[in-house]
Amino acid sequence: MNTTEKMLFQAALAALLIVVSASLSYAHFGVIMPSDDIVSKGDSKKIKLQIKFIHPFEGQYMQMQRPRAFGVVVNGRKHDLLPALKKKMVGGFSTWEAVYRIKGPGDHVFFVEPRPYWEPAEETFIIHYTKVIVDALDMEKGWDTEVGLKTEIVPLTRPYGIWAGNVFQGIVKVDGRPVPHAEVEVEYYNEGGRIKPPAAPYITQVIRADKNGVFTYAMPRAGWWGFAALSTADFRLKHEGKEYPVEIGAVIWVRTREMK
Repeated sequence: MNTTEKMLFQAALAALLIVVSASLSYAHFGVIMPSDDIVSKGDSKKIKLQIKFIHPFEGQYMQMQRPRAFGVVVNGRKHDLLPALKKKMVGGFSTWEAVYRIKGPGDHVFFVEPRPYWEPAEETFIIHYTKVIVDALDMEKGWDTEVGLKTEIVPLTRPYGIWAGNVFQGIVKVDGRPVPHAEVEVEYYNEGGRIKPPAAPYITQVIRADKNGVFTYAMPRAGWWGFAALSTADFRLKHEGKEYPVEIGAVIWVRTREMK
């Protein structure tokens, strides 16, 4: 093999590796996971919230800078919780934790806006605006409150007290407006890697919203389920002097339990 042939071979190999690495990149999900999603009168009023950026099914972590915003909406009022965040390293990756004390009844809509994550394999920045709802003291009111994030999933199904096998519905919105035919990725939080997928497509389920931005999914197993509605932002960000697109994701986490 002469020099020219070697150069062509190396270039082709490099291109192949890029394609393969891109195809093996799993879905990214922002996560807010509370220690409980329903706090009843006899329960402890303190809940711990874990905030991280991971591949939920695979259990692979990514670095997460200190979020730009973290808070909760209760009874229509927004509260800043950013000062309560503490860094926690997991396997060399930065995650965040906070302890919050429930002070009264009403659904608590916790949310986080992370700093942009640069994904070199896709040459894209990623920002996942993430929510989870905790029911407090049996009031069951406020679970469909809109936080006002850049992009957001507004639940149509009450996002707690859900049996495995139930259907979950939500509306995907960007700038407060429904997104027709939005793509929604769905993943199970496969804690401990107990579930072994028979093939790669089983890891991330992919569905489309209808023309009104409404999506529907039946969750077949007990545990935490993440829904990430992906859009391209109307702005770009710079990396090393060059502008790149930004993937914005509206993420919501929902817990199911087995009927026993």
